[in-house]
Amino acid sequence: MKDLMERTLVRCADGHVFSTSSFPMQKAERLGPGRLVRCPRCARLRSVVPVSLEKR
Repeated sequence: MKDLMERTLVRCADGHVFSTSSFPMQKAERLGPGRLVRCPRCARLRSVVPVSLEKR
């Protein structure tokens, strides 16, 4: 049940970074990393990709 509430850090096409609990079909590699999610900053349905947390 914990996996259902897990949040994902994402970046929208406009560069806004936010977390979402609804990142649909995250494990579907054949669809690529991008998904459509409503961005809370620009209030539009945007293409988002997960943000990598590794340090460079």
